[in-house]
Amino acid sequence: MKSVLHFLYFSLIGLFASCSATVEKPQKINGVSFVASRVAVDDTHMAPLLQINANYAAVMPFGFIRELSHPEINFNSERQWFGETDKGVRQYIETLQKNHMKIMMKPQIWVRKGEFTGFIKMAHEEDWRLLEDTYRNFILTYAEVAETTNVDIFCIGTELEGFIAARPDYWKQLIVEIRNIYNGKLTYAANWDEYPKTPFWADLDYIGVDAYFPLSDQKTPTIAECKAAWQPYQQQLKAVSERHQKPILFTEYGYRSVDYTAKAPWKFDRDMTVVNMEAQSNAMQALYDANWSEDWFAGGFVWKWFHDHNNAGGVSDTQFTPQNKPVEAIISATYKNHQQ
Repeated sequence: MKSVLHFLYFSLIGLFASCSATVEKPQKINGVSFVASRVAVDDTHMAPLLQINANYAAVMPFGFIRELSHPEINFNSERQWFGETDKGVRQYIETLQKNHMKIMMKPQIWVRKGEFTGFIKMAHEEDWRLLEDTYRNFILTYAEVAETTNVDIFCIGTELEGFIAARPDYWKQLIVEIRNIYNGKLTYAANWDEYPKTPFWADLDYIGVDAYFPLSDQKTPTIAECKAAWQPYQQQLKAVSERHQKPILFTEYGYRSVDYTAKAPWKFDRDMTVVNMEAQSNAMQALYDANWSEDWFAGGFVWKWFHDHNNAGGVSDTQFTPQNKPVEAIISATYKNHQQ
């Protein structure tokens, strides 16, 4: 009898150990930043996303500001490209969802001539109030679209450090208003050097980071060199995640296919013209090696992906897109390995 009890006891122990060993981690967000275009999209534009094993797409309607001190945001205009408007966003989301893609909606502000949105600053109180009103109108319009189209994640803003620092109470209240409309997960896309100071992570679901961390001054940095450079950033990311008990989400990440791509990865200067596919591939591989398997890390959205895949990127392209470049295979392999 005792031997039978021992057998049952150890059998149960083995069963519980087996069950605990097979607990699956949450699926990573293997995303792309899906660039708005002049035209509608269809199923043929979805196939390349499935080939790289993506499971999320960021859809990005735009609002426009004339200059950094101008308080009015123009959006959903007939002058904008189709994919930047309410109607276009809905069509993109419907097509992506039909092809089994989840969605992050990420409304963004574009300042004329591409000036950095983190420097938006009003000169007078009345201008601040007008900016608040127009931004509220912009963001709540798309929060309603996100709710009615069953969007999975809604990003409440992108790289607006100056605006947030100047008007923190406004942002806290805005999050309440968004939650009254939209029932999905919320994040904010903080710049790589902004996120430790962002004051409202406790009110959101993901700590969003546009992950353009400088890694190397070398023309063609090695994978090992870039991985070593990630270590202090990882420590800070993990610490912020643990402090707020929220996962880190790279709301944007990527590298251009140029010399010195890891020196200041946020740069889109047109004078950077020397193609370097190896530099892009090495920097991207290091980013994946350093972050994608971490428990505190939710995933991210590669910057950026164009709907017309056959005519995007290529071996002479110097911009961020990974399309039709060697780095595309690295993304595909990583996303496949982190499907579960």
